[in-house]
Amino acid sequence: MQIPRDAVLLRIFVGEDERCKHGPLYEAIVLKARERHLAGATVLRGPLGFGHSSRLHTAKILRLSEDLPIIIEIVDSEEKIDAFLPVLDGMIGSGLVTLEKVKVLRYGATLDHAGSKPFTSSAGFEFPPANPPVGGRPLGWMRWGGFFARRRPQA
Repeated sequence: MQIPRDAVLLRIFVGEDERCKHGPLYEAIVLKARERHLAGATVLRGPLGFGHSSRLHTAKILRLSEDLPIIIEIVDSEEKIDAFLPVLDGMIGSGLVTLEKVKVLRYGATLDHAGSKPFTSSAGFEFPPANPPVGGRPLGWMRWGGFFARRRPQA
């Protein structure tokens, strides 16, 4: 599966206790995204947060809150995300749903955008690096997840 370099990030904020049919809502959303062949989904659990009710949800032992914040992130093409929104609307009763335009630098084990120009982030990192290290990592190289980044020298 390949996703375009210019994609969309769908971010869904819900409570851990929210349910859909017989299971957790976040699990149902991820399974539905997989069923519809979206590129991928990640569930993040927050140790602290509040929403429209301003009620604090925390993981601290003194305040036993079971309903911790959950964030589901899904990245794919704008067309696929737009097609998924009506399905999502039927699943979520309350929560926050946001969309952001993102630039995909790497997806999977190899760079999907072969032949494209490297992208330089605002922090000065180049993706993919022009000369990836062989063997050891020279000074200035960092490994982030499944790719290497080279920090450009400051002028």
